[in-house]
Amino acid sequence: MFAAEAEKLETVRDPALDARLRQLAIDHYDFVWRSLRRLGVMPPETDDAAQRVFLTLAQKLPNVEPSKERSYVFGIVVRVAANARRGRATARQREVPESDVPSSLAHEATAEAALSRAEERVMLDEILACLPEERRIVFMLFELEELTLVEITELLGIPIGTVTSRLRRAREEFEAAAARLRARNKGV
Repeated sequence: MFAAEAEKLETVRDPALDARLRQLAIDHYDFVWRSLRRLGVMPPETDDAAQRVFLTLAQKLPNVEPSKERSYVFGIVVRVAANARRGRATARQREVPESDVPSSLAHEATAEAALSRAEERVMLDEILACLPEERRIVFMLFELEELTLVEITELLGIPIGTVTSRLRRAREEFEAAAARLRARNKGV
């Protein structure tokens, strides 16, 4: 699939667009990768999904206004994440999920810290998965990416009242899901 998309890109090469795409990749790659993870794309698929985001952006870049690049990129991220989750639901999983890594592997301080971080990421992923996508996106952008309400409004193209409402409900749902997870882990 990537080869065919890459071939399309090779036929129409504009040096100015190449430079613009390169700069967008440098500026937004970390944001794209984190957003994909937080929208439910699992680690074995995250790099491929990020590549799909930038391939799609490369195809559409001539039509993207320079002032709207970040919101356009995020729109692609949301669609690619949804496609990846849908594909994962129908495909057989061969990799071992992070949650299945035995805790007996951690013997050194650095290994323990890495395992602890992995467990925290798994817990965060579980809690975020409990949130409906529209609220998860706002929560993720505000709490994890530390964007302002105004930036989220501009990024998603929705009224600030909607952003505020979704954030409030997402926080409530996040706290409830975290409490359920803590109770489950304690055996209650």
